[in-house]
Amino acid sequence: MEKERLNKYLASCGLCSRREADRLISEGRVMVNGEKAETGMQVDDRDRITVNGKPVRGKDEKVVLAYYKPVGVTCTEKDRFADRKITDMVKFPVRVTYAGRLDKDSEGLMLLTNDGELIQALMKGSAGHEKEYLVRVNREVTEDFLQKMGAGVYLSELDITTKPCRVEKNGKYQFKIVLTQGVNRQIKRMTRELGVHVISIKRTRIMNISLKGLKNGEYRKLSKEEIQVLYNSCFGKT
Repeated sequence: MEKERLNKYLASCGLCSRREADRLISEGRVMVNGEKAETGMQVDDRDRITVNGKPVRGKDEKVVLAYYKPVGVTCTEKDRFADRKITDMVKFPVRVTYAGRLDKDSEGLMLLTNDGELIQALMKGSAGHEKEYLVRVNREVTEDFLQKMGAGVYLSELDITTKPCRVEKNGKYQFKIVLTQGVNRQIKRMTRELGVHVISIKRTRIMNISLKGLKNGEYRKLSKEEIQVLYNSCFGKT
């Protein structure tokens, strides 16, 4: 059985990202075979590993779920003030967590997984992964608005200009937009700069995974074919 670095092993178990694993190790919260773990040490499934006193089960089958997040569900695991947390809504035998967020007042597709490496890859803003949204606004969608959105919008509060993106009209007060960067509340910030107010946002696609077939609040496991394409896109391999 081939050994690997402890931080990578913990990420592969779906416990956390590599960076978070390094922090846990440096804080002395990880034990290997009864001894305090050291950064860079090599481990495998035969080692007895605990984090905060709890045993790490070892690598499970990689699970990726597509979840239709309803409006009102908060993307958090521990916020005691949240009425409905995403971890309360998705009950799955294997512990999974979300890769990327949606605002509480937004709905649509989210990916949840037990693979920390995949989470890190999906959340890497510079990777250019496509995310598609259906947006309803308070003013009629004009060609001028679509051109300005598509060309990139200067966000004064962040002092950045968004990357060019694909935008098309989908109704009198609705448009579809495909983003490839990870600016927080990007759509709302872009429309606000153009004097338009967002009424609702629904994420309909993340890379090759679509919301199609899911009802509000439902989730499903991705097929092997979907997972293969997703991993190929993120890592260049299966």
